[in-house]
Amino acid sequence: MKLPVALTIAGSDSGGGAGIQADLKTFAAFGVHGTSAITAITAQNTIAVTDIHEVPVRVIRAQIDAVVEDIGVQAAKTGMLASREIIEAVSSAIREHGIEKLVVDPVMVAKGGARLLHNDAIASLYRYLLPLALVVTPNLPDHRHHRPEHDRGHRHP
Repeated sequence: MKLPVALTIAGSDSGGGAGIQADLKTFAAFGVHGTSAITAITAQNTIAVTDIHEVPVRVIRAQIDAVVEDIGVQAAKTGMLASREIIEAVSSAIREHGIEKLVVDPVMVAKGGARLLHNDAIASLYRYLLPLALVVTPNLPDHRHHRPEHDRGHRHP
């Protein structure tokens, strides 16, 4: 029996606690073959994100195309998509490849407070990526940082 294939399109976390490293561990735990398209390389640990290098859009797109065209993908998950250009390229690839089972984790802020999404990318996230999502999994720091009107009057644990 062939394992189902999932593609994580996200940043690489050198500390192993988030990003593609965490996604691949989760996929494996559920018996899914994990593939990846790296959108950014981060220098981070449990304390802070100390540096970020965004992967060129053409390389991100080439990674997605290479995986989908040869191995095939039944589902995908996005993580850190730092810029408007990356969001738009990833959204286009998802549409063109017909990936319908998409989980979007709109990574905006790291646990330690580092910004992981450029301000000008937020509109692209809402316009291009979120409409393609089957499931959206925002983190509370992202939610509070960018949509404070939704937190008024609500207490979160």
